[in-house]
Amino acid sequence: MSSHRLVSVRTNIQSVKNRIASAANRVGRDPHSIELVAISKFKPVSQMMEAIDAGITDLGENRVQEATDKHCRIDLPVKWHLVGHLQTNKVKQALQMFDLIHSLDSLRLLAEIDRRSGQLNRKTDTLVEVNTSGEESKYGLQPNEVPSFMESSVEYSHVRIKGLMTIGRLVPDPQEVRPSFALLRRIKDTVDSQRYPNIQMKYLSMGMTNDFEVAIEEGANMVRIGSAIFGERH
Repeated sequence: MSSHRLVSVRTNIQSVKNRIASAANRVGRDPHSIELVAISKFKPVSQMMEAIDAGITDLGENRVQEATDKHCRIDLPVKWHLVGHLQTNKVKQALQMFDLIHSLDSLRLLAEIDRRSGQLNRKTDTLVEVNTSGEESKYGLQPNEVPSFMESSVEYSHVRIKGLMTIGRLVPDPQEVRPSFALLRRIKDTVDSQRYPNIQMKYLSMGMTNDFEVAIEEGANMVRIGSAIFGERH
């Protein structure tokens, strides 16, 4: 069973990388400029280790508590990404393991990350989550809130904003999600033009298993892939 799964995870990763390359080539982009984050939520450490063995260097988790247990058991040089919603009371714990927080979505959370980072005498890298789909069920700033948020964020010296993140609407046809990704790219360009201190629009984190190719065509340089690597959740 283990050897079969190893082949499966390794094969899936290669398939995803091939699809990333094809999408990038279609729009004249360098496939190597796109970072692949393997979303390992609900997956056992054994599968995560198989992914690392197959070349994965970035792992994404949704929940601080689940990630804490896994982080303790994987003593390898991989980058950890928090892609799920972060509550302020979990910030201290999150800072102990995550290299990049994708889900900065309020000034209250920004202030807490800054405070805790200051106590640790460090700077924390984050992405600002933007709700580009307009769905009430999703977290994230509204697009029109981004400029004032960025203005306010420059006061917090222990947080580095490194880009933007969005989650596309889950629909059968990924082409329907294209406007959400195009909107995030335009927001990035607007923020870039302002040249805020402590803000660097390095990453556009958008695209998951069902829509990452469209996201890449619209400018994503970080994609978050779970089921296409590890299989569907049962």
